[in-house]
Amino acid sequence: MLKSVANQPLEEITMALYKCEVCGMSIGSMTCGSCDKELDHGSITTDAGEQVQVSKCPDGHGMIKSPMCCGQDMSRSD
Repeated sequence: MLKSVANQPLEEITMALYKCEVCGMSIGSMTCGSCDKELDHGSITTDAGEQVQVSKCPDGHGMIKSPMCCGQDMSRSD
């Protein structure tokens, strides 16, 4: 059953979605616990030169490693 959020039908709400390219599992957007803003998708380069996918607070409250599934980073679609 589809639910509504803030009086908008679910079909009308646009949010980022992280999806596993292997199995198709997906999760909705993630928000910062400090400011409740949706985390921005990005990447960082480690000291060893490896690219790592991250989700960052747009207000600078921090970042987390982006979700993984089936041993790989989940991709994000907006």
